[in-house]
Amino acid sequence: MAPKNTICLWYDGAALEAAKFYAETFPDSAVGRIHYAPADYPSGKEGDVLTVEFTVIGIPCLGLNGGPAFKHNEAFSFQVATDDQAETDRLWNAVVGNGGEESACGWCKDKWGLSWQITPRALIAAIEDPDSAAAKRAFEAMMQMGKIDIAMIEAARHG
Repeated sequence: MAPKNTICLWYDGAALEAAKFYAETFPDSAVGRIHYAPADYPSGKEGDVLTVEFTVIGIPCLGLNGGPAFKHNEAFSFQVATDDQAETDRLWNAVVGNGGEESACGWCKDKWGLSWQITPRALIAAIEDPDSAAAKRAFEAMMQMGKIDIAMIEAARHG
């Protein structure tokens, strides 16, 4: 049975490639059913991959090969909580190293333009520290980073 709510992500012919990358990169992710166009459509031909069902870290998604009309932007992103620097590095490097690009404060984009926040749990704890001065130092350190460096966040947090 199809989930009641699914995130639909628009791609320009690369939905299956993207879904496979996400499934190989992120835990609890998989490629599901692939649907082929039953007839020609504005950005494809009969028999082309039209949609791909997949999950990203347990979230049901549908990749739609809708053509070049719409692009991803930072208004939508996946925020991925990481447990340590090794996991942070692995996920960040996978997204950026596969044709993606770095951004600020733990954000990066994959090669299809989809935004990802690779966010260590230690960062969240630091910027939510009840000691407002510690939280401010951690936040200011984060603002200077691309990929989050947990040791630097903790050093800033503890002054």
